[in-house]
Amino acid sequence: MKKLGLIYNPVSGHALFKGKLDALIDLFQQHGIVLCPYRTRGGGQDHLGRFLREMCPDGVLAAGGDGTVHAVVNAMMESDMDVPLGILGSGTSNDFATHLGIWDWESYIERIAADESRRVDLGMIEGTGQYFVNVVSAGVLTGIAHEVKSSYKNTLGKLAYYLKGIGEIPRLRSFSVRITADDVKYDADIFLFVIANSPVVAGMKQIGRNIAIDDGMLNLLAVKKTGLPQFISVAADLFAGKPVTERENILHIQAKSFEIHAEEELSSDIDGECGPLLPLRVRTLPLALSVYC
Repeated sequence: MKKLGLIYNPVSGHALFKGKLDALIDLFQQHGIVLCPYRTRGGGQDHLGRFLREMCPDGVLAAGGDGTVHAVVNAMMESDMDVPLGILGSGTSNDFATHLGIWDWESYIERIAADESRRVDLGMIEGTGQYFVNVVSAGVLTGIAHEVKSSYKNTLGKLAYYLKGIGEIPRLRSFSVRITADDVKYDADIFLFVIANSPVVAGMKQIGRNIAIDDGMLNLLAVKKTGLPQFISVAADLFAGKPVTERENILHIQAKSFEIHAEEELSSDIDGECGPLLPLRVRTLPLALSVYC
């Protein structure tokens, strides 16, 4: 029988996944697939790489939010494990699963059983050994995911992020950056930037046009320094699912690699998790990951 490693976060989203575990195991067994569950602990106590290496699975499932997917992908890459990844989005934010169109678990399990997969790009933070699936960001609003308490996220869902974001707007301030994209330099005063692999970021379903997860490119979008009404207008378009890449106060660069320096100390955010301080050196790894789809 085929065996899949199931890495699940017991507290993500509304912490309801635990109650679905037995039914999920049954569904996979009906398709001749055995699940080997691994419960994440957090706090740096996980040994995902060791678990996956010793298990030698035919594929891996990540059940949780974007942070869980991030941890699983990093464990797979560190273990040189090139098997398909399945995503059972059960977190507050499930951006990558949303972009892949993973909604109905029963039909998704059928596709997994049929070995339907595709290859997608990954991003890598050079000098840290960290990989990212969907996004790296820095600046105002970008650290909200790890500032909101789990109890609020479980109760309010994505609304908790939006409420936190509204509270940050009065403290809006810009910072100067130098961006090198495939050896081309840009200087700008910006409020925030994201380097995205997919067009779905922070629950916003279409941040820009011509953003693909299999083109070997990453997309940097930066909100330039502007007045508060213009900033709120951009935010409103994003929340409404309207692309903003062609707006005048948006810097959009598509490239294979980026180097970003800031004149002040800034922390980054990687797939909703705390990342390193700037400067950042980021590059794409074309078609580095296989995903069930």
